[in-house]
Amino acid sequence: MEIIQVVGIGLIATVLILVVREQKPVFAYLLAAFTGLFIFLFVIGKIEAVIDVLEQLAGRAGIPSIYLKTILKIIGIAYIAEFGAQIIRDAGLDSIASKVEFAGKVLILVMAVPIISVIVETVIGLLPSGGGSG
Repeated sequence: MEIIQVVGIGLIATVLILVVREQKPVFAYLLAAFTGLFIFLFVIGKIEAVIDVLEQLAGRAGIPSIYLKTILKIIGIAYIAEFGAQIIRDAGLDSIASKVEFAGKVLILVMAVPIISVIVETVIGLLPSGGGSG
């Protein structure tokens, strides 16, 4: 099971970081950052299988691929922003981490505008056209 490997790597890195932190805090931070990056790269390979399944489902449902790609980009932005913010927090820089998270949210909003506009247009199209009977 992959989770046991991930937890094992995390625990080993934690012990090493705790041992090294007193003498070489910069080295401890680098070890934490590289461990996080390694775990991130380890699990990102698993996402490819999920994307393939989602593409097949979207194809069967007749959903245009542009919408699925946009949603996947939004999810990617969220994960990457969170990952980056956590690494920055590990360095003790909460204010910069907050800015990275904010930038991620803004980019997600920008990416979502085309989908939101299609939803609004669909809802408007479903509404009766107010030609009143009075």
